[in-house]
Amino acid sequence: MSQPVSAFPSRPPTPPNTATSSSPPSSPPATPSVPSGSSSVPAGPAVRGSGPSSAELLDFVRRAAADPELIASLPLDPDGRTWVRLAGPGESEAWLIGWPPGSGTGWHDHAESLGAFATATGELVEHSLAVRLPAGGWKTLELAEDFDRERRLAAGQGRAFGRHHVHEVLNASAAHAVSVHAYYPPLPLIRRFSRTGAVLRLEQVERPEDWQ
Repeated sequence: MSQPVSAFPSRPPTPPNTATSSSPPSSPPATPSVPSGSSSVPAGPAVRGSGPSSAELLDFVRRAAADPELIASLPLDPDGRTWVRLAGPGESEAWLIGWPPGSGTGWHDHAESLGAFATATGELVEHSLAVRLPAGGWKTLELAEDFDRERRLAAGQGRAFGRHHVHEVLNASAAHAVSVHAYYPPLPLIRRFSRTGAVLRLEQVERPEDWQ
């Protein structure tokens, strides 16, 4: 969804992570450019007490991605990702993110949080694993065959995902892309991985206090 400054973001992502400005936890590991200011979009119908579902998060990011004024408010940087924190539904964590060509999150997950994202402009590629990884107790895993999935999300397209979803998101095109991401509950941690072939290695665990 990178090193979040104050709140997906593969600094969101990740680490997809601020009411003024901050970096999404699913963002790239380099130090990025962060725009100032906050933005909000209508949160839609009231959310039940247990928090929004992945379908409700998907509805929110799709509506936000279809808001041309909101999308135009995001400063774009040809040298790195940019982001603005949004007011998500039901106390969820939401981000508007700009992706220059060639940028990406790296492999990561979102722990116990549900999530969704939608492309507003351009096209994003998601590589994901169709398997739930153990919550802890390992440093290196060798993946079986047929676990890899790929999605291409053009403008107007989105997807939702459940807990412990492992993926990387990147802009493999020659044009800038902009997307909207939301997570509930707000991200408690992000695990970042490196990958060589079928071998996945846990490299870092990031927590909200690391993003301040």
